[in-house]
Amino acid sequence: MIGMEILAPAVALMIWTMVMWAWMYATRIPAMSKSPDIEAPSKLVGSTGAGLREKLPETVNWKADNYNHLHEAPTVFYAVAIVLAILGAGDGMNAFLAWIYTGLRIAHSLVQVTANRVMVRFVLFALSSVVLIVLIAKAAMIVFV
Repeated sequence: MIGMEILAPAVALMIWTMVMWAWMYATRIPAMSKSPDIEAPSKLVGSTGAGLREKLPETVNWKADNYNHLHEAPTVFYAVAIVLAILGAGDGMNAFLAWIYTGLRIAHSLVQVTANRVMVRFVLFALSSVVLIVLIAKAAMIVFV
């Protein structure tokens, strides 16, 4: 269908979000079980992720932080991708930009969950934000012009 190419990078980012979900729990559950500061995970009541932060290694927290980040700006990406697809403008350059956005967000994830270099993360986040702004502007030009 015309304009639907943009949905592929959106779905790819959704898949990546679930990869990060699995990675988060694959590291978090064992870390919780090993931590002397945490009672048996099955007995935890009313605790939040924020309450666990100080009791877990930072490298474990980085995965949870990134999983949360994948529910922030990318939600706007999903919305603009759907809008462009509905408008029949989700192919060509818009689909290419969507793939760039997805690649930058995956790169941001990989940096955050491994080395977590703040300046590298910032550059990747800023670049992905510029791409997202361009996609939003392209959608706005169709909707409002």
